[in-house]
Amino acid sequence: MPDPSAPSTAVRVPAEQLREARRQLLDRGAPSDGLLTPGLQASWDRSRRFGLAPHGRPPGAPHASAAQLARALELRRNLVSHAAPVMAFLCEQIRDSGSMVALADPHGMLLHTLGDLDFADRAARVALRPGAIWSEQWRGTNAIGTALADGTAVVVHGAEHYLERNAFLTCTAAPIADPSGQLLGVLDISGDRRGYHRHTLGLVRSGARMIEHQLFLTRHDGGIVLRLHPQIEGLGTVTEGLVALSEDGWIVGANTAALELLGLPRDAIGTHTVERALAADIAALLAGHGPDARGPRALRRHDGTPLWSRLDLGRTTRTAATVATAAVDVRSRALDALAALDTGDPAMQAAIERARRVADKPIALLLHGESGVGKEVFARAVHGSSRRRTQPFVAVNCAALPDTLIEAELFGYRPGAFTGAARDGAPGRIREAHGGTLFLDEIGDMPVAMQARLLRVLQERQVVPLGGGRPVDVDFQLVCATHRRLRAEVEAGRFREDLYYRINGLTLTLPPLRARSDLAALVTRLLRDLEPTRTITLAAPVAAAFARHPWPGNLRQLSNALRTACAMLDAHETRIDWPHLPDDLSDELGRAQPTAPRGDDDDDLRRQADRRIGQVLASSGGNVSEAARRLGISRNTLYRRLRDAAAD
Repeated sequence: MPDPSAPSTAVRVPAEQLREARRQLLDRGAPSDGLLTPGLQASWDRSRRFGLAPHGRPPGAPHASAAQLARALELRRNLVSHAAPVMAFLCEQIRDSGSMVALADPHGMLLHTLGDLDFADRAARVALRPGAIWSEQWRGTNAIGTALADGTAVVVHGAEHYLERNAFLTCTAAPIADPSGQLLGVLDISGDRRGYHRHTLGLVRSGARMIEHQLFLTRHDGGIVLRLHPQIEGLGTVTEGLVALSEDGWIVGANTAALELLGLPRDAIGTHTVERALAADIAALLAGHGPDARGPRALRRHDGTPLWSRLDLGRTTRTAATVATAAVDVRSRALDALAALDTGDPAMQAAIERARRVADKPIALLLHGESGVGKEVFARAVHGSSRRRTQPFVAVNCAALPDTLIEAELFGYRPGAFTGAARDGAPGRIREAHGGTLFLDEIGDMPVAMQARLLRVLQERQVVPLGGGRPVDVDFQLVCATHRRLRAEVEAGRFREDLYYRINGLTLTLPPLRARSDLAALVTRLLRDLEPTRTITLAAPVAAAFARHPWPGNLRQLSNALRTACAMLDAHETRIDWPHLPDDLSDELGRAQPTAPRGDDDDDLRRQADRRIGQVLASSGGNVSEAARRLGISRNTLYRRLRDAAAD
């Protein structure tokens, strides 16, 4: 995202100038320089390059199905849950004004809307409803799409919209960033252009700040947090700047207000120390806010700008070692999406490191692995760690589409291309991925005829919709996945050899869960994602049974089992035990429990256990506490086993 201190686009173009600009747009394809503000001119230029016609209906603008919208809501659950009360508050402020409040994800998909029913009916006619995509690529200049493109708050009023059919709207939007600086989505207020009010921009920006404030506090609760404000009374309010610091002074999180106060870009998060922004290092901050300090403290930026501050050191009962561990955990959560998948398994670490090297290069990525190992999750992490992360991630399961539909789904179609085709046609999934990442899951199941068409698209970087028409340029990062051995499929004549070499830029094999050494850490991460507001753990016997289980469904099976177990917990319970598990899994885990050994069997089992302990200890870098956690036993038990092994 651009510099958060960039000015918002709020200057209105005089009506006469705007009419002349639109006349020139319709007559000769572009207005003269100087008729529009620079921001609006740039947005109209982008809209024109997307091939959009300013008049008539937009061709094949995508709309999520109910299942796709449900997946998007689940993926953005944290954002939606924090935004909902703010949206309700804004809705109260604009009641009876003929307006609505909307929340969109980073791709411009509307996730949630609230507002006046009378206006909602008019808004629905231009697809201003959940599931619709409002990026500039499909809707031209509009507040949601332009705020995403520019990374700043914008107002798009009336005829400033690139598409004439949206000229009845006045829209105001502001981006929402998470504490690590990643764009999460956009908050928008849209209404009838006759009801435009200049204060709406401030209302939307304030709403976005409120959401960012709560997202920050949720993520960095218990860490080292520096609160900043130009006025002492502003500390502790939703207008304060919030900075999360590691124990050695690195900025590992910040909200937009803090970045503006410190004059820092978003990429300063994770790359700057607090000393780069303030005339004080971490030692001075800790000394000035120690247990004997009273009240807020005055600080200065290097340019002399005064700021009031308060440093929260987290839970006062923590020891220094615990503080350091928490700071490392805060920093790790502020890293990119690939780093979030690293829970200690060497094979996964190697795959992550290799994927990172090609994330921003024109090299296709091919993922191998059993069903359920998390190939799509890995592909999304590659996308989320690349420079394309604010653009669409489009996933297509080639095995789930009938042969008769896969061509239209992938390549799109013109109106009337076949019986049952939508009246406006459809752009196709490949065009939807323009600028972002196209993920083709189970590509080994793609029909041979479609393989030829896909190869042509990859070679020419152009797609022609079903039914003909001019080729459309496309730019995307390609990630494919399969559980099949494609080399063998090529030899059997079921997969084109030329396509195989086109998609096989870098092949990565994701390990099955039974071969990973980080099961305990994976369980901890999944439980934290499922229940972010409380700490859920496994009972020791359950953890031991999990460690023995082969997990034929891999991560998918583990995740579903934990989700069900969390749902079965009572409100006061924080430990998953046998009664909370699905019956079929309990049966499988029960069958997997070892019987009491005798004689030689006892020695053999002990040797197997010792080998397992040695493997886990090695993969933990000799860290006994970490090894014990992965094995699901106490440190004392592990120390005793190590002493016994040494004595033998």
